[in-house]
Amino acid sequence: MKNGLENQYIIKNNKRLRYGYTSGSCAAGATRGAVRMLLSGSELSEVELQTPKGITLTLQLHDITRGEDYVSCAVQKDAGDDPDTTNGILVYVKAEKFFPQDTEGKNRSQIILDGGTGVGRVTKPGLSQQIGEAAINPVPRAMILREAEEAAQEYDYEGGLKLTVSVPEGEEIARRTFNPRLGIIGGISILGTSGIVEPMSERALIESIHVEMKQHFCQGEEYILVTPGNYGADYLKEHMTVPF
Repeated sequence: MKNGLENQYIIKNNKRLRYGYTSGSCAAGATRGAVRMLLSGSELSEVELQTPKGITLTLQLHDITRGEDYVSCAVQKDAGDDPDTTNGILVYVKAEKFFPQDTEGKNRSQIILDGGTGVGRVTKPGLSQQIGEAAINPVPRAMILREAEEAAQEYDYEGGLKLTVSVPEGEEIARRTFNPRLGIIGGISILGTSGIVEPMSERALIESIHVEMKQHFCQGEEYILVTPGNYGADYLKEHMTVPF
């Protein structure tokens, strides 16, 4: 199935590497599908999603379930030719109706976004989210909320919506990511700044290092020792008193 990235690629080391899309795009696409099915009563097999990079994705919807006041569905991540530990995972969003009341007893529109199974929780300062919040980064959060708000306006829905993002494989996969080092427990982060995964991106790696450095600073740590790989780390362990 075509997803909109067929002609999007880069050349590295004389190899053609195809682009993919982020977990944030998966969550936003699943939100678009779940909320629209919930409010319209219709069935959808795919949705189109406009990413911050300007590329429009066509995303297939999987494992659709429906209840009286909710719809849940998933989008499968395709990381392209990037060696991403989250490639192939299903990112679910469950959209539920609720009806909050204001002080005058009238319904008022409200959208609540949270993480469920397999989405990590922040336990240390220095990240974009506050301690205790789900690890859904700012751009994916904005994408998710935009999709829900646009659907509510389109279908003239004035009640509340609760959106829960979950990744069944997230807790296991998170052990192979930076999350344990960052104090994000219980699952992966919902990531992405452009909605698109550029394969073998040095910029993405540098950004990951920057996030960890910022967190150390916020915790009052004044020095960071950087070593050239495992040999350097082993030397520090043997010859310096450095906590690991």
